[in-house]
Amino acid sequence: MTVSNTTDSVPPPAREEAGGTSPFTVRFWGVRGSIASPGPTTIRYGGNTACIEVRCGGAHIVFDCGTGIRPLGESLARGGGPVDIDLLLTHSHLDHICGLPFFAPAFDPGSRLRLWAGHLPPERPFRAVLSDMMTAPLFPVPVEIFRADCQFRDFQAGQTLEPAPGVVVRTCMLNHPDGATGYRVEHGGRSLCVLTDTEHPAEGRDPVILDLLRGADLMVYDSTYTDAEYPARVGWGHSTWQECLRLAEAAGVGRAVIFHHDPARTDDELDVIAAEAEAMRPGSLVAREGMELFL
Repeated sequence: MTVSNTTDSVPPPAREEAGGTSPFTVRFWGVRGSIASPGPTTIRYGGNTACIEVRCGGAHIVFDCGTGIRPLGESLARGGGPVDIDLLLTHSHLDHICGLPFFAPAFDPGSRLRLWAGHLPPERPFRAVLSDMMTAPLFPVPVEIFRADCQFRDFQAGQTLEPAPGVVVRTCMLNHPDGATGYRVEHGGRSLCVLTDTEHPAEGRDPVILDLLRGADLMVYDSTYTDAEYPARVGWGHSTWQECLRLAEAAGVGRAVIFHHDPARTDDELDVIAAEAEAMRPGSLVAREGMELFL
């Protein structure tokens, strides 16, 4: 696996793997949790909320529609032409969906967007949730303003999805208020897990999550707090960066990425976490906007 800390808003071309196999790339467009936090103390790691772009096996997947999806959309628009994207939502709390009305491809009549949500009950489909958000006086235009071909695909966490031939996405339920879904993307013998927002058990580890993570090349995990901060926040639905690394070790994960940073966490504090994480489990990464990983 290689890492690029690209700062340009236009991603470089995906690099071919040795042997000519299809590339598997992961790029971070938003890494914060709870609320966007722009400002002088968050410049290096970024202040946008959750958005991760994945390309593999002909599939173009985007995890979550936080404020980071706006610069992603601008980048795609500059590339010219329509896009075909699967938007996989971990859940529908505001920080993970508020960027969707500002996603340029949603207004391109030639683009196709499939929006997947596995955390909502059958009587509360994601389109209805999004419509509630995009309704006066909360928002000036309704969801019908989108001109792309938007397909809303609700499912039950635990099901397996196949967004493109040869690309398998396994899912599981996460421990978070109002529910959330964890994902594992598999293609060409490589695998990526995205687990946010989730809270670890008081004792031991969730066997369902361990099974989803087992042997993954890369995991992106909710690391909002530190172990020292967590006792005052039990029940809030988030985990710690130390638990991220312990879980990665227990599941035999290749590399762990600390993600969903507390909005109050400064760049300098994240530098300290990065150093401590490297000492605890060498090769661990702290997510930052523009960081691109090649599996």
